Amino acid sequence: MEGYIVDWLNLLVRWLHVITGVAWIGASFYFIWLDGHLESPQDPADDEKGVGGEVWSVHGGGFYHAQKYKVSPAKIPERLHWFKWEAYTTWMSGIFLTALVYWYGAEVYLIDPAVADVSAPKAVSIAIAFIVGGWLVYDLLCKSPLARDSRVFAGVLFALTGLLAWGLCQVFSGRGAYIHFGAVLGTIMVANVFFVIIPGQKRMVAAAAIGEAPDPGPGIRAKQRSVHNTYFTLPVLFVMTSNHYAMAYGHAYNWLILIGISLAGALIRIYFVARHKGNASFLPAGIAIVILAAIALAITPRAREGAAVAASFDQVRNVINARCTSCHSAAPVHPAFPAAPLGVMFDTDGQIVAEAERIYQQTVMTRVMPIGNLTAMTDEERQIIDGWYQGLQGAQ
Repeated sequence: MEGYIVDWLNLLVRWLHVITGVAWIGASFYFIWLDGHLESPQDPADDEKGVGGEVWSVHGGGFYHAQKYKVSPAKIPERLHWFKWEAYTTWMSGIFLTALVYWYGAEVYLIDPAVADVSAPKAVSIAIAFIVGGWLVYDLLCKSPLARDSRVFAGVLFALTGLLAWGLCQVFSGRGAYIHFGAVLGTIMVANVFFVIIPGQKRMVAAAAIGEAPDPGPGIRAKQRSVHNTYFTLPVLFVMTSNHYAMAYGHAYNWLILIGISLAGALIRIYFVARHKGNASFLPAGIAIVILAAIALAITPRAREGAAVAASFDQVRNVINARCTSCHSAAPVHPAFPAAPLGVMFDTDGQIVAEAERIYQQTVMTRVMPIGNLTAMTDEERQIIDGWYQGLQGAQ
């Protein structure tokens, strides 16, 4: 029953996380698009009122006219829409989901004894330290002289995020490392909203309400953090879905793959932001495509060196029964899995043969299964699977 309840919590919170994440990122992308498409107001009266730019658009059968003021309107409207709860709810649901899956289930999803043999409490403490420490280091850097030069600061941020990716992959399972990389960046993003962007906007509104010119300082800082947030977005979206791709997180150089894909995501976002402003060079997107192609080529599955040891199906059946069917069965006995993960079951000979390639990829090539090696599959048993699979390939 405990596993069933956890599954329902996982379903509902993950659903909420995706919904609010779509709302937050969608609003962020829209306003970046809006800023990039503003044109000088056509009506001289608008210019006199302090309107700095406007854009006309059509959507859903209606016309929309958005205007942006150079500073603020002469009178603050009674109802002013804020965009913050999308960010806050995305983070709260994301942290709850991380706690539910990776901290509560640390022995399954977070810890890999082959990477670092740590206890569950220690692993969770390290994870929390990474999340909190990531924000503190980033915030201090943003307040330092390094932040005055955007290019230098971008280089520093890239170096530190690369170090973060490497460090996480030295402590946690590949899957756990990837999701915590996203948790650190996501926490930075929402902390930017909570501690810098929204307070800056509140000070701007308060000044405008009493007819004073807003202090430009908070606005400049908010703009800086907002720019960082948009470039973090695609890397975070990648790690949100990365648990489906063992070829990446299960690779021996998973940290380097994570750095490369994150860099590609940031470059793609750079291209689209520039494109909205009408001065885009395809170079950033081109570099991103080259990076992704290079990663795909580098991690292409290759035949293992040396002749595989011949193995019979009976040997493989024994390995599967001992190491896999506690989870991958119509009636799993492992308490963490009330149902077979991804619906993959190995109860019959036909099911095993049908999943031969998946079994080989997950247990021999990437070695991510059994997850966290919970059932202690040995190298000799992996060689049996290897020999059996190679025999199947040779027979075709």
